[in-house]
Amino acid sequence: MNGRAGRTAAATGTSRLLTRPVLLLLVASVGGMGGFYLLLSVLPLYAATAGGGGVGAGLTTGTMMLATVLAEPAVPWLLARFGHRTVVGAGLLLLGLPSAVLCLWSSFPLTLGVCLARGVGLGIVVVAGTQLAAELAPPGRRSESLGLYGVSLGVPSVLGLPAGVWLSDRLGFEPVFLLTAALTLLALPAVAGLPARRTARPERRSGDPDGRSGALDGPLGAAVTRSLVRPTLILGAATFASGVLVTFLPLALLGGPSHLAVVALLVQASVAPLARWGAGWWGDRHGSSSLLLPAVLAVALGTAGLVRLESPVVVIVSMILFGAGFGAVQNLTLAAMFERVPRSGFGRVSVVWNLAFDAGMGLGAVGFGLLIDRTGYLWGFALTAALLLAVLVPAWHDRRFAKGEVT
Repeated sequence: MNGRAGRTAAATGTSRLLTRPVLLLLVASVGGMGGFYLLLSVLPLYAATAGGGGVGAGLTTGTMMLATVLAEPAVPWLLARFGHRTVVGAGLLLLGLPSAVLCLWSSFPLTLGVCLARGVGLGIVVVAGTQLAAELAPPGRRSESLGLYGVSLGVPSVLGLPAGVWLSDRLGFEPVFLLTAALTLLALPAVAGLPARRTARPERRSGDPDGRSGALDGPLGAAVTRSLVRPTLILGAATFASGVLVTFLPLALLGGPSHLAVVALLVQASVAPLARWGAGWWGDRHGSSSLLLPAVLAVALGTAGLVRLESPVVVIVSMILFGAGFGAVQNLTLAAMFERVPRSGFGRVSVVWNLAFDAGMGLGAVGFGLLIDRTGYLWGFALTAALLLAVLVPAWHDRRFAKGEVT
């Protein structure tokens, strides 16, 4: 079979995607992210009702994302030193167990401390998982493998985001804290089947696909490669909007139609993983940058629709658009970044991509919390949408770069 035929066969599904290590990675990811999403919108409510107000609500998400961003650069070193099983297991424990402490004591500083611990756990789980998903992918199906991994991250949000809000409203906060701890503990057995160390030795190459291997020399060197800057910027803007949405949409809809916040979060969370997997399927066949422009536009339009909070129909349609665009942006930017580095750069790309993701969410939560005290929710959502519209420019340039029209 010649090289072209081999690539075609791989792209059309003759390479096995669901191996045992991949399945165990998905199980561990579902458990860890279940614990993450269950509290993602609950802790802001918990802080706000305890007297923290909008600033306190934003600080819970912002503190967690800050800890995540600070922890992520160390994860490749931890994986090399201690192996995937030990490191991912520790990440799962940090994501879940600290939440149980809130059942014993209630204070805003303690809540922020729990957010810090959860942020470190999140940084470990997502960086290690992203790197493994790329390394375990069969030839010609990396985008689809990343899309499948994205589903394992997104499916927990389908239940976790709305369920956390619903359960805390019906049963109180403490049962949700305990359920979060239990979910992460149940995922621990899957960690034992993960590769103990790197799945393959890094390739030693004189240059990367762009002829800029020197840009990969430092711990975060991949970030300065020009071909990676645009996807990083685009992802950061999209996750900025996501941080705004998951933190403040339930608060913005308080006093509105019953259960609208729960339904809106459920719709967004359901659409995003499907879009992420679909974008991976498309990217393996047509290139990851070809859908990036419409994906960013969908995120912008979905955010802009939230200026009509009084209309349940507009809110739900906006969440469909936002979920579709956000899911696609996640896969398309990640796959494009992996395509532009050699295999030896996979760990660094995983760190950079996750840093952009988590920093965007944290800045969105904190920045919006400071903004709405002056502008209110509607103007805040409008300004967030304007930021996303501005990101259409780098998305357009990245599409031209992928076609070889610009450098």
